[in-house]
Amino acid sequence: METSQVIIRPARPEEGEALAVIEATCFPPAEAASREAVLERLATFPENFLVAETDGKAIGFINGANTDTPYLPDAMYHDITLHKPNGDYQTVFGLNVLPDYQRHGIAAKLVQGYIDLAKAHHRKGIILTCKDHMIHYYERFGFVNHGIADSTHGGKTWNDMRLIF
Repeated sequence: METSQVIIRPARPEEGEALAVIEATCFPPAEAASREAVLERLATFPENFLVAETDGKAIGFINGANTDTPYLPDAMYHDITLHKPNGDYQTVFGLNVLPDYQRHGIAAKLVQGYIDLAKAHHRKGIILTCKDHMIHYYERFGFVNHGIADSTHGGKTWNDMRLIF
């Protein structure tokens, strides 16, 4: 598959169910957002959802809320009222690409699109947490590892990553 066949675009409101299936496919149950959470997030901050599409089908997406502080507390995953529409920082809650489409640069297109989106909205940066094996991946985009995050999401250890513009 050529990544030139992949379009990165804003999510559509009617795609919530498909995105929830992608989320459940890409993350272990303890880490995946529930169907209800994906639908609620898409309804609350649709401007922060980008979808990777090929042949008219959503095959991946990236999403997150906005905040005024450069760190991502676990509470943000569960409480949409913590989303600040005009917040200084965009968070990444999840970067998802269906397994059949992985290792073709699609996730990189989503990340770069999300960086461009944050800059277009005049954010100060993007923040996320990731597992150890993903540190190097995000560093390729300019993210800096700020050590172990306070997160206990899914019972795992996470790293605090920040890309400040």
